[in-house]
Amino acid sequence: MRLAELKLGERAQVLAVPGADEVSVRLLEMGLTPGASLELIGIAPLGDPLELELRGYRLSIRKREAELVEIQRI
Repeated sequence: MRLAELKLGERAQVLAVPGADEVSVRLLEMGLTPGASLELIGIAPLGDPLELELRGYRLSIRKREAELVEIQRI
């Protein structure tokens, strides 16, 4: 499944961020690497951006970026 499909309060583990484009590389640099655990802790009123907690910090990403991240619920 994709990160954009995660519901508020759910936890997941990153499986992959496919691609070698600029956005995929930037997501990897921000810590969304395979094996990383995260929790969806906030969704803006209009559904974009999403706020995640991972690796001890909070990260906000756009929903279209979250569509690139393959995850597994935990």
